[in-house]
Amino acid sequence: MPVRSLFPTLFYEETIDDTALLEELEASVHAFAMDDTAGKRWSKEHGYRGYTSYASLDDLPQRDPAFADLKRHLDRHVARFAAECGFQLGGRKLKLDSLWVNLLKPGGAHSGHIHPHSVVSGTFYVSVPPGAGVLRLEDPRLGLMMAAPPREGSFVHAEPRPGTIFLWESWLRHEVMPSSAKQDRISVSFNYRW
Repeated sequence: MPVRSLFPTLFYEETIDDTALLEELEASVHAFAMDDTAGKRWSKEHGYRGYTSYASLDDLPQRDPAFADLKRHLDRHVARFAAECGFQLGGRKLKLDSLWVNLLKPGGAHSGHIHPHSVVSGTFYVSVPPGAGVLRLEDPRLGLMMAAPPREGSFVHAEPRPGTIFLWESWLRHEVMPSSAKQDRISVSFNYRW
């Protein structure tokens, strides 16, 4: 009996090989982590182990040239991913909607979540020490399987390196597994909308 695979879940993984950009971004993230009082306060109030600019800085590509350079890279990768997904954009492009930095301390994690009101989400990894938490992606059918027996592949782990970019459709539930690293993990997360 023939079996077909229907409705695949696509995941994009590529590398931006630009050491100077990584160094500039890392220096900028450390500066933001020192100076962004609102971001530090939000991180503390929400139990984020480290620092994130998620709720405080919404203009990083305008604020810092390194983030403007990163945006140019991201725009190209997101356009490629959108084409692979078969999005019918009607002549329009996906547009960067939000971009924030994450400085995750040893032992830090980020629980499972999705990114509502976006089309494509992703993360670019700046600094990934050994033992840093991997990205865990959940089979989107999991909540619908009801009485089905357990199966292999309900979760996939994507292990980044410095310069790695991951992209996925924003409805895909994902989380950052706890870090056993001795140093901070630095990443830049983002959403694109139509």
